[in-house]
Amino acid sequence: MVKRSKGLFAKRSRNLSRHHRPSAQRVRDVIKYLEIGQHVAIVPKGNMRNIPHPRYKGKIGVITEKRKRGYVVEVVSMGAKRKLVVHASHIEAVGPGITKQKIKMRK
Repeated sequence: MVKRSKGLFAKRSRNLSRHHRPSAQRVRDVIKYLEIGQHVAIVPKGNMRNIPHPRYKGKIGVITEKRKRGYVVEVVSMGAKRKLVVHASHIEAVGPGITKQKIKMRK
């Protein structure tokens, strides 16, 4: 019997397959200049490493600080404020009136 794989994308490849095309990744997606206090959505890209936890997929938060190539995003999840360090390639800038439903429709 073959042993089941426990790799990085095991059981998650179907959820991330939409963003798994390496040709879709552009330089402007990796290099982003976002401001502190700006509203952003967390959109994990499957072709990049260090993806945020799938629980935060589609969540909208506010940037609180910048750390090297990533940003600290404050998100409300499960009734508590959480601070996530997310790479810039997994963040999309949104306006303050955007909801989670509109983010899902964009994908």
